[in-house]
Amino acid sequence: MPTLTDLVRDHSDLTEDDLEWLHALVSDWQLLADLSFADLLLWVPLRSADALPADRGRRALPDTGATVPGWVAIAQMRPTTGPTAYPEDLVGKVVRTGRRGLIDVAWRERRIVREGDPEWGSGIPVREESIPVRRGPKVLGVIQRSTNLSSARTPSRLELTYLQSASDLATMICEGTFPAPGEEPNMVRSPRVGDGLMRLDRTGRVTYASPNAQSAYRRLGYPADLVGESLGQITAELCDTGEPMEEALSVVLSGRAPREAEVESSGSIMQLRVIPLVVSGTRIAAIVLCRDVTELRWRDRELLTKDATIREIHHRVKNNLQTVAALLRLQARRLQIPEGRAALDEAVRRVGSIAIVHETLSHTPDELIDFDDIADRVITMAGEVSTPETKVTPKRTGSFGVLPAEVATPLAMALTELLQNALEHGLTNRFGTLEVVAHRYGDGEAPRDPGGVSVWGDWPGADEHARVVPDAGPASGRRLVTVVTDDGIGLPEDFDVESSNSLGLQIVRTLIVGELGGHLDFRPREGGGTEVVVDIPLGDAQSSRRQPPRTT
Repeated sequence: MPTLTDLVRDHSDLTEDDLEWLHALVSDWQLLADLSFADLLLWVPLRSADALPADRGRRALPDTGATVPGWVAIAQMRPTTGPTAYPEDLVGKVVRTGRRGLIDVAWRERRIVREGDPEWGSGIPVREESIPVRRGPKVLGVIQRSTNLSSARTPSRLELTYLQSASDLATMICEGTFPAPGEEPNMVRSPRVGDGLMRLDRTGRVTYASPNAQSAYRRLGYPADLVGESLGQITAELCDTGEPMEEALSVVLSGRAPREAEVESSGSIMQLRVIPLVVSGTRIAAIVLCRDVTELRWRDRELLTKDATIREIHHRVKNNLQTVAALLRLQARRLQIPEGRAALDEAVRRVGSIAIVHETLSHTPDELIDFDDIADRVITMAGEVSTPETKVTPKRTGSFGVLPAEVATPLAMALTELLQNALEHGLTNRFGTLEVVAHRYGDGEAPRDPGGVSVWGDWPGADEHARVVPDAGPASGRRLVTVVTDDGIGLPEDFDVESSNSLGLQIVRTLIVGELGGHLDFRPREGGGTEVVVDIPLGDAQSSRRQPPRTT
């Protein structure tokens, strides 16, 4: 289904500022639908080039003209407080001028148009109204408000208050004062009509409070009826903790300006949203939406406490690993057997690579890590422990991006082993280059060789991925390719990673293939040396900082 932006840009002459205004309106018009007990459909005029065949050739008039070529529906909203009048989706529907008479009149005369008799075209009685959408002196479109009358009954005081507030909001839309100019779009979790509603008069006193709103204030500790009371004053008294407030609640809740606030009392937390009702330039009233968010906020606090605990655990694990590494280092210095000392030095490096990951996790609010920093530290650590005769400075090309902890830890260990293997066996006692190349691909991105390294050669996973997406190369799904390349002496002729008795290579294979489900390939480098290609799959969790990690 096309988006509002697509429909406006493809079928109308509205500007980007007009489009921004419509986005702000649509982000908040659930309020109008719920107060009206009605469906809302937003129509904008077609540009002349998009006129229907029967209308082409007709002279297109400007904004103030009597006619337009036709209309396109760009947004639709159904009420949560009553039955819908249009169960089918109408977004994208195009009609010619004259097929929606009330819309034409509202556009031409720049006023709200109400129909006396209901329509029965769909088999149910529907009352139609049209509300011009104004931004400054310009009318951008028309809202069609359709009320299903099949379940009509004698309205209660709640329904009458809802309808009166809806009428005031409709007038504000027609006058261009709703949404409030410059106001940020409404938060997704802001209070809704059904959560609780109060209507205030010009002085900030409550003229009506819905049962849900009354219950919310009882939980805050106010047992009496809210009607006739100054909402700001009683709320400030309930929430008075003796500490200075950012702004007096009595001012915020007087209805003078659109605001959102949270108040806490008696162990309950309530979210409030104030919407002034300004008609013909005069503030006549205000509506206040309220929602009990106690459970939500306590859950947020528990999550914050849990995050802090997890970070502290990572910090302590890092400290313990560093202690283990220090003990192994001391033990290595006491050994007189070169093989034993070398084995302990390797263990120190492996423990150190894991400690780096936990140190990074201790500073992050979630389990996602910017792996570039870890890779740089692992590369630097490998260069520092190389022998004096090996004049090599490792470097990184490309970006690993953000990875979850369950991927970062084994990848850091594998990278440590591969770098150490290259320094010890490929670049022993010689000058040379050692480079780590990283590239993420997927989501339609064309495969390419990062840093000029030939990544897409003959390796076990290439053919398999090429078959998944025909003619697209190996870029199927999100994946991370890491290449460790050196210009050393190269691989032995009979080298086979499967049968190698090297502990380091066995660790790498276990981590990459067994734990991460990736591919590992050792091959000669063009011009001499060795390339090690590590290709691991990445799921949705590895591609966003905001999503929690999950097993891929």
